[in-house]
Amino acid sequence: MPKISNLRGSFGFIRPVQFGGIWSLRDKGGQEISPGRKGVSVRPMGTLRESQRIFVDGDLCIRGVKVYLLRRQIMKHKVGLLSLTSWSLCRKFGACGLALAIVGSGVVTVIPSNLGLAQQYRQLPRSVYKDKVAGGWLGQMIGVAWAGPTEFRWRAQVIPADQMPDWQPGMINSAYNQDDLYVEMTFLRSLEVHGWDVSVRQAGIDFANSEYRLWHANRAGRDNLRSGIAPPDSGHPQFNKHADDIDYQIEADFSGLIAPGLPQLVIELGEKFGRLMNYGDGVYGGQLVGGMYAAAFFEEDPVRIVEAGLACIPEGSQYAECIRDVLRWYKENPENWELTWQKIEEKYNKNPQYRKFSCSGPQSDFNIDAKINGAYIVMGLLYGKGDFEQTIIISTRCGQDSDCNPSNAAGILGTVLGRSRLDEKFVRELDYSRQFSHTPYSFEDVLRVSEKLAREAVLRAGGKIEVSAQGEEIWFIPVQQPKPSPLERCWEPGPIANSRFSPEEMAQIKFPPGEK
Repeated sequence: MPKISNLRGSFGFIRPVQFGGIWSLRDKGGQEISPGRKGVSVRPMGTLRESQRIFVDGDLCIRGVKVYLLRRQIMKHKVGLLSLTSWSLCRKFGACGLALAIVGSGVVTVIPSNLGLAQQYRQLPRSVYKDKVAGGWLGQMIGVAWAGPTEFRWRAQVIPADQMPDWQPGMINSAYNQDDLYVEMTFLRSLEVHGWDVSVRQAGIDFANSEYRLWHANRAGRDNLRSGIAPPDSGHPQFNKHADDIDYQIEADFSGLIAPGLPQLVIELGEKFGRLMNYGDGVYGGQLVGGMYAAAFFEEDPVRIVEAGLACIPEGSQYAECIRDVLRWYKENPENWELTWQKIEEKYNKNPQYRKFSCSGPQSDFNIDAKINGAYIVMGLLYGKGDFEQTIIISTRCGQDSDCNPSNAAGILGTVLGRSRLDEKFVRELDYSRQFSHTPYSFEDVLRVSEKLAREAVLRAGGKIEVSAQGEEIWFIPVQQPKPSPLERCWEPGPIANSRFSPEEMAQIKFPPGEK
């Protein structure tokens, strides 16, 4: 068999140096998938020269076809390009020094020349990222602004339909003063100023120096930091009675927006910023939310988005159990969200076994635990079925922290849709001249910083940024399999880390415990 040598894949580009034949694609029965076959698109590229580069695009032509990639008869420097939506490589290559890039379903698989395990990459054009990250931030703003008047007014009950506020276009600007947005921007700022290697201790100092009002786990965590209790102990249940509360969950959106398709990075960001104020399920809630955002850059099916977030947290946690329950109950009753709400209420609000670290006590109708409010985020996504308004309305009407939950849900769906697919009634009165409270950021600043960090994240993860033949910048993002954090429970916590700030670090903290 003539040898093919020095053909190498470069994240969607193939540069032939010596090419003695072509490859053909065949189905499982051995029949050639030819240009005349239904659903096949083959574009002959002509004679290849050593300097010629062929961009492997993501055209979708065949569905559900398993193929063999086989050597064909020797020809002279001719090639056709075949793109698939679903394919599998069913034959190992011989030791021929081959490296090949193939695209299917928006995923690029690079088979290295040593024939080791293939690395897969997903393609994200920069223009698509910019549209989606804008949709994500806008979704958060719209969700919290619309639902703000309902916050904690309905506890352990569904909000009546006639009590859902009417949307008014000017509402969106109230989000500039919402802690759902400006707290997470403290974390965004730490990454912008100190870089991706910012330590958890520096992140704690930055959070300690914030000047906005806080509540629950955020307040307790910041007071701990100002008292000299460094992270992770600032979020440990021994020092923080709110460690299972919702706080990191409502401010973790940034972690997925700057980590498109990178769930492991989302988990790592949770271990850095979520530890400032939370522990156990309190941290996992933020990692689930961030994981859903990361998936939303490539996935539109709400079930798959929720499953992607679920893969980011320990399966033995009560939080994971709660989300699995919501998925199962949704599949059993996909049209009746109030029936699923009632099941959540019975198990996760009324059952003391699932409120072991509830800050208000297991008998209170006030429930700010991360997991039940996370269930209401997922409720909006699943039963909203991709409808932006219905996603917000359902997540809001579930009650409890009923402005934070739709903010998360709408942000995730806004990322799926992008700014370009949001109804203008939601965004036309956005005041671009304003800054988010207690931050140096305008809306456009947040988009700029998010893109800068996301580009860096892609490269740090082993991805690459290329420019297509059409001049469009394409991000090639390595496919990651998330590895959740270790399992921990607030009511059975592990040992403290005995982490304390040094005198030099304490000198950087401007305020004593308590509100500024």
